[in-house]
Amino acid sequence: MKVLITGGAGFIGSHLCDHLLAKGHSVICVDNLITGKIENIAHLRNSRTDFKFVRHNVSERMNIGGPVDYVLHFASPASPVDYHKYPIPTLKVGSLGTHNALGLAKAKGAKFLLASTSEVYGDPLVNPQPESYWGNVNPIGPRGVYDEAKRFAEAMTMAYHRVHGVDTRIVRIFNTYGPRMRKNDGRAVPNFIMQALTGKALTIYGKGAQTRSFCYVDDLVRGIYALMFSRINEPVNIGNPNEVTVLEIAKTIIKITGSKSKITHKALPEDDPKVRRPDIKRAKKFLKWGPKVPLEKGLRNTISYFRNNR
Repeated sequence: MKVLITGGAGFIGSHLCDHLLAKGHSVICVDNLITGKIENIAHLRNSRTDFKFVRHNVSERMNIGGPVDYVLHFASPASPVDYHKYPIPTLKVGSLGTHNALGLAKAKGAKFLLASTSEVYGDPLVNPQPESYWGNVNPIGPRGVYDEAKRFAEAMTMAYHRVHGVDTRIVRIFNTYGPRMRKNDGRAVPNFIMQALTGKALTIYGKGAQTRSFCYVDDLVRGIYALMFSRINEPVNIGNPNEVTVLEIAKTIIKITGSKSKITHKALPEDDPKVRRPDIKRAKKFLKWGPKVPLEKGLRNTISYFRNNR
């Protein structure tokens, strides 16, 4: 297949590019590099004839020549640091960008996959979160620009499926980590790793009792690939259901790095989710998917990447 990936130079998008090319597909990577990095795809640009990079803001109309079999829409700022810095572009890429990507899929007769997020569940009142849960989201809070952009994107995707017959998929991505995360990403794992490697105190917000479920990027990409070739049009959670506290993950990173860093506490940000854990029954049943990489192994790989790219 010829696959177009918006946000293909980002953390997850670049790993998807690698995976698709390894499976024998050709890839068009579209990215405006607001949060993506050209270094993530440099090895592909320099050595692959079946890979093409297009620098473009997908919130503006795309003109892509030739056939396209699949459109994967991964373009969006994805960490609180990013969408606090770029609130309006975040809303635009979730709305206008999704509309443009769906319009391209419709015009090309291509299938479409939306990268949604566990943030559509907001600060959830049920744990774990099944796809049937509608969420608990503050639309006007500091996180609302991202949460509501993704919720709108899901609604737009299902509208194109129902009205125009576009064959769509929606993946709700839970906390993911691995090589190619940015050191200034702002999320827990890269923050803790960089602080540990540089001997700084690891910053925990609140008491660190809030939970997260961390999925290694290779496992996530396997799940997304399986979803691409499924027949499921409704959202599917992809993530690791093993729940740990933020304090536990900080202590694990200190142990693996051998750091002498201490832990410091700051005030909990507004609307920060207290729990985050995917119900992956749907992925297990229909995709025969589940995570395989143990947390400590994935963290060691990620720490090694950060050590070599400081």
